[in-house]
Amino acid sequence: MRFVGNWGVSRQRLVPPMQGSPLAGWLGPLLVAVFGGVLRFWNLAHPKAVVFDETYYAKDAYSLLRFGVERATLGDAKDPVADRKLIAGDLDIFRQCGEPADCASFVAHPPLGKWMIAAGEWLFGMNPFGWRFAAALTGTLTILVLARAARRMTRSTLLGCLAGLLLALDGLHLVFSRTALLDVFLTFWVLAGFACLVVDRDRTRGLLAGHAGRGPLGELGPRLGARPWRLAAGACLGAACAVKWSGIFFLIAFAVLSLVWDAGARRATGARRAYRGTLAHDLPGGLAAMGLLPAAVFLASWTGWFASPLGWGRDWEGATSSGAVHFVVASLRSWFGYQSQVLGFHSGLDDYHPYMSEPWSWPLLLRPVSFHYLPGLPPSACGASACSQAVLGVGTPALWYGAILAVLALVVRYAAVRDWRAGAVLLAVAAGWLPWFYYAVADNRTMYLFYLLPVVPFMVLAATLAAGLVIGRESDPPARRAVGAAVAGAFALVVLINLWWLHPVLTAETITHAEWWARMLMRSWATSAPR
Repeated sequence: MRFVGNWGVSRQRLVPPMQGSPLAGWLGPLLVAVFGGVLRFWNLAHPKAVVFDETYYAKDAYSLLRFGVERATLGDAKDPVADRKLIAGDLDIFRQCGEPADCASFVAHPPLGKWMIAAGEWLFGMNPFGWRFAAALTGTLTILVLARAARRMTRSTLLGCLAGLLLALDGLHLVFSRTALLDVFLTFWVLAGFACLVVDRDRTRGLLAGHAGRGPLGELGPRLGARPWRLAAGACLGAACAVKWSGIFFLIAFAVLSLVWDAGARRATGARRAYRGTLAHDLPGGLAAMGLLPAAVFLASWTGWFASPLGWGRDWEGATSSGAVHFVVASLRSWFGYQSQVLGFHSGLDDYHPYMSEPWSWPLLLRPVSFHYLPGLPPSACGASACSQAVLGVGTPALWYGAILAVLALVVRYAAVRDWRAGAVLLAVAAGWLPWFYYAVADNRTMYLFYLLPVVPFMVLAATLAAGLVIGRESDPPARRAVGAAVAGAFALVVLINLWWLHPVLTAETITHAEWWARMLMRSWATSAPR
C-alpha cells in the first residue's frame, strides 16, 4: 500500500485503532490471568515429592542461593538420597568436598531459569511450594502477556481474552506452571520478546505515518531514533537464551521478522527504496538490540559463575594469578571452554529414555511424559481396590488438535492475502518446532514432547486468529457473526471440559485406577506411567 490520500484515514490503515476502552483492555486479560493463576497455584505444594527433573533444578537453584554456582549433591544425577532429605526438610544435601573442583557440578543449561526458581525458594523456603512458586507465577504472567499481545494483534479485547483463556486451559502449560522445570521460563521470555516486537511494530508504523503526514518520505524514509520496545524484545530474548540454549532459534527468527516489518512499514508509507532504507536506518539498531544486547544478557546471567571459584571448569587459581586484565581474559577463556562442553553434551545426547518421542509426533500428543506416579496407595485413599496419583505432562487434546487445523488455515490465509499476523505466528511455530527435526535426523537426539512448550502460546494465537475469521468482521451480517461467535464459544467450552476431565491426572489428585485409566485417551499415554 502506498501512503496516499487523507493522513488520518491512512494512519488508521497503518495502525488500526483498538476496539473497546483501555480499561476493558486491561481488566479482561487480568481476570483471565487470575483464573489461570488459581488453576496454577491451587494446592501447588502437592504432590509433596521431587517430581521428574525437579531433582536437578530445585537443587541447582538452592545451590545458586548458597554458593552462586551449581554444586554436586550427595548421590548421583537422579539423587534419591538428596530427594528424601529435601522432602523431610533436611537441607544438608550437598557433597562434602576437599578441593573446590571436587564439588563442581556440570550443568547443561544456563543459570537464569534456576535463579528464577531460587527466588521462590528464598521467599518461601526449600519446600515444594517454594521451588514451584516461580513457575506458577511465570505461567500466570504468560497468560496475561499472551492476552495483551493477542488483543494488540487482533484489535479485539474479546479475542485477546480468548487467547489468554485457551492458554490457561492447556494441560501441558498447566503442568509446567506447577513444576520446577525450566521450560515455562523459556516460554515466558520468548513470548514476552515477541509481544514487545508487536508493540514496536505499532510504534514504528505510527512514527512513519506521522512523518509521511508532513510530506514525502523520499527514497529511504527517515531515521526513527530510539526504539525502547525493540530493546526490551532483545533483552527478553536474551533472557530466553539464558534459560535454555534453544531460545536462540526464536531470537534469530524474531530478529529477521522485526526487519521485515520495518521494510513493510517503510514501503507502506511511501518510501521508494524501503528495503535499502531498512538496511541503512533499521539494521544497525537492530543488530545492537537483537544481537549485542541478548549476548550481554546471556553473559550477565553467568555472574555467579564468574564471581565464584566453585563453578565447573572455573580455573580460579589461574585467573587470579595476575592482574585484572588477565583475570578477565582467563575467565572468559574458561567460560567459552565450558560452553563448548555444553554444546558437545547436547549434540551427543542420544541415550534411550522411555518417554522420548520424535518431533513430528508432538502436536498429536502421542507420547507424553509421566512426571509423577505414586504406586502402592492403600484402598482407603480412594475407596476402591486400586488407587492412582499421577502427573502426566500432556496438552489438552481439544486445544492442540484445534490448533493444528488453525495453523493449516493460517498457511492458506498467508498464501492468499499475506496477513502479517498469520505470517508472524507461522514463523514462531516453525522456529520452535522445525529445528528439532534436524536433531532427530542428524543426531538421533533424545527429545521429549515438552520441547514444544514454547510453541504452545503461538498455537493458541493461531486458534485465536482462526476464531476471529470464524466470527467475522463488524461489517458482516449480524446473523453470520452470531453463528461464528457460537462456534468459537463452543470450541472454548470443549477445551474447558477437556481440561476439567484431565485435571486429576495433571495435578496428582488421588483417584481410582479405573478413573485414571479412563483418562488415558491413547494407549501410549498409559504406557508412559511407571508400573
